[in-house]
Amino acid sequence: MELFNPALEENITFVRPAYFYIGGFIAIPHVNYYYIFLFFVYIFSVVGNTTVMTVIILDHTLRGPKYVAVFSLALTDILSSTALVPKVLDVFLFNNRYISYNECLTFMFFCFTLLSMQCLNLVALSYDRLIAIMYPLHYQIKLTQTFMINFIAILWLIAIILTLIAVGLITRLSFCKSVVINSYFCDHGPVYRIGCNDVTPSRAVAGLLPILLLWIPLAFILATYCCIAYALSKISTAQERKKALKTCTGHLSLVSIYFAPISFVYAFGSKIHPNARIINLSLTTVIPPLLNPIIYVFHTQEIKQSLKKLLKIKGQSKVMGKK
Repeated sequence: MELFNPALEENITFVRPAYFYIGGFIAIPHVNYYYIFLFFVYIFSVVGNTTVMTVIILDHTLRGPKYVAVFSLALTDILSSTALVPKVLDVFLFNNRYISYNECLTFMFFCFTLLSMQCLNLVALSYDRLIAIMYPLHYQIKLTQTFMINFIAILWLIAIILTLIAVGLITRLSFCKSVVINSYFCDHGPVYRIGCNDVTPSRAVAGLLPILLLWIPLAFILATYCCIAYALSKISTAQERKKALKTCTGHLSLVSIYFAPISFVYAFGSKIHPNARIINLSLTTVIPPLLNPIIYVFHTQEIKQSLKKLLKIKGQSKVMGKK
């Protein structure tokens, strides 16, 4: 506590408002249709990711490091959508735009932790693909299920600690001029910018965290695919190269869907219009969770076959029940 609140030691008084006001879109007519769109995307993403998780749990053949990472991705997708979309609907569709100080910081923590984990799960999946293609004969030895569980646990710890630092520094700010957040949730950048004392630590963290949680993971993923490309170039037959590359297409699709809009937001930062930031961040939060299960069902033969098998068993049980 003392790390984030030196007022306890130095007897400094911070001006903390009873509430913030979430501004949302600026001068966009019929914007409620967009929030209804987010609601339907949320429902489909929860159903899709729950299906993927259920298939992995029920089918005991889907074991191994890859499916640990896929399960973690599906779980993160559900949690990230659930942390954001219901609250956004409550704020804008039901016009509950005032949010208490503590609730705002809690909202910020969960949103940014889970958004970061969406990215870090892609790192885990890229590492899995790297080992699978570079060391196909020793894959099960070099990358075990236990290692992947521990690796993902460390990624969760990193995301939580870094987000806690960012949110903790917000508690060192005084808000004596404005309580209006120019975003659609308790967004870190718009919140610290309305602070009326020294915002330098928060500004520094705002510049550092995208590097640690976005650009370095992206650089790692690109580096893994450079290694994969090199490994594929060593494969003698074109058919084998195509077969190996096919196992990466799903992951590459996820990387593109996730990083394209969010990279735009963090590359241009405060230079882009608040409406553009809201659209990009909201779509980055809800569209990948919607598409991830679709991509993995259609690009992963084992999950596709397992889903068909489970549906067939369910259909047969219904027939037997009628008899």
